Amino acid sequence: MFLILEEYAPTLVPYSIDEGFLDFSTMDEHMWRNTTPTDYVQNIRSRIKNEVRLPVTAGLGNSAKLAKLATDAAKGVGFLEVEAGQEKEFLKDRPVQEMSGIGKNRQRSLAALGALTFGHIAKLPSMLLKQKFGIWGQQMWLFSNGVWNEPLVLEIKDRTTISSSTTLPQDEHDYEAALTFMLSEATRLTGQLRREQMQAREFSLAVRFNDFTEVGTSFRFKHPQFLNSVINSVLEQMFREIMGGKQRPVRQIRIAMFNLERLDTHPTLWGRTNEERWGALDDATQALNQKLGKTALITGAQLALQHIDESQKQPKAKCPFTPQREMITKLWGSEGPKQGTLF
Repeated sequence: MFLILEEYAPTLVPYSIDEGFLDFSTMDEHMWRNTTPTDYVQNIRSRIKNEVRLPVTAGLGNSAKLAKLATDAAKGVGFLEVEAGQEKEFLKDRPVQEMSGIGKNRQRSLAALGALTFGHIAKLPSMLLKQKFGIWGQQMWLFSNGVWNEPLVLEIKDRTTISSSTTLPQDEHDYEAALTFMLSEATRLTGQLRREQMQAREFSLAVRFNDFTEVGTSFRFKHPQFLNSVINSVLEQMFREIMGGKQRPVRQIRIAMFNLERLDTHPTLWGRTNEERWGALDDATQALNQKLGKTALITGAQLALQHIDESQKQPKAKCPFTPQREMITKLWGSEGPKQGTLF
């Protein structure tokens, strides 16, 4: 469904597993020249129905909040558009609890002010709502009066942790078998990290026994890791440390990888300090020169020196004037002027 929705608007913001917002704020300039917003949305609904076999309810409004309320109101109808200028009229009789995100405490606080519907909120002084609820109160007043027009923003946030908590099929007396299960789970989590282009700096491991007591430990790498070989080696060491001397059967194993960062393979390949990077570069240069020739790779200084050597091989430019030795030879012969001769 979302793959289809991506084709119909420049911005798609998923709201849940089967809900999302589309930004149509610029569509009138580009896409709605030969159609209407209603026909455009109905076309989306028909396509999802035909290709995904899912019925879709849609709502159109000047903000995500209003579109969500319009969608809820369109249940059983299929589509509802709140036209520009009709927002306040549409909202005035609708109970405030219809808006997602308004908890029970705020509902009670609004009810204490006599505000059971959005129409009631619209009649309250905006400063009163601001004093009572802060910026949220002002936003609610603007929304209830139909003048709240928020941009649709897609926020992409990286996860900060990934974990696994699995109860074994049966209480496991064989700790080596439990270790094998743990390493298998660690490999699965590491694969998930790689797919999401992440790497982890910290790890924790907890083992719960059949009497619900548990042991655990944690480990922090100096640099974030994403390689199975490195992660599994450390987790195995952690497992053996906490299980030393234990005898109770294992019931549950929990693994957590946290303090995640975006995956960057370059520091791992080339080092994380200037000294490490230059050392790796020197080693690579030496290996290539041994294989391809001594000058397959050269530094800028070597290249400059090579140019200097080439320039030294070129003959010097001739002097435009006759050299003194040649002039003497022509005038006096090879021996030059005799002593005492003036010229």
